[in-house]
Amino acid sequence: MTKRTESKYKINRRLGVNLWGRAKSPVNKREYGPGQHGQRRKKPSDYGVQLMAKQKLKGYYGNISEKSFYKYYEEAVRRKGDTSENLIEILERRLDAVIYRMKFAVTPFAARQFVSHGHVMVNGQKVNIPSFMVKDNDVIEVREKSKQIAAVLDAAQSTERDLPEYVEVDHRAMKGKFLRAPKLADVPYPVQMDPNLVVEFYSR
Repeated sequence: MTKRTESKYKINRRLGVNLWGRAKSPVNKREYGPGQHGQRRKKPSDYGVQLMAKQKLKGYYGNISEKSFYKYYEEAVRRKGDTSENLIEILERRLDAVIYRMKFAVTPFAARQFVSHGHVMVNGQKVNIPSFMVKDNDVIEVREKSKQIAAVLDAAQSTERDLPEYVEVDHRAMKGKFLRAPKLADVPYPVQMDPNLVVEFYSR
């Protein structure tokens, strides 16, 4: 188990939000942070608010490393249009994020592991890189030998999340299509995300 996976619920408590909207999140019982000083609350500075926005977005996508996340920000700046919307589009194009959206995995952490273990095909080719960028109309499919994995079947039947409009999925065939890049308003985040504050954080 990776260090990032072990700490997934600590992320929830540190940020004080149920980041993935899961019923078993410890935030549902303890809204304060972990550790002996977790219950101390003070009003955050502007920097603190921006940092929190960045940590929420990074954490939501499986606690992406700072190096990778900053590269996504740089790419978002290079592209035409709104930088914050570009950042969301890039994050939602990650293969592990698409697997999570299609309900082939229960959490982003599980989606990352599922991809890296070679259970996924994109347009008929095996892809085991979680950060692989999916294009519009790419077909994503669970490999035949992996379709009966219990965790995949459980994820597909989960009622914790709904399918967003920018993907279409046939759970019986364990196959889906990434239709288009979403806007921020299209993404079904369980908590409010503020990518504009992330942009402000990095452009300080």
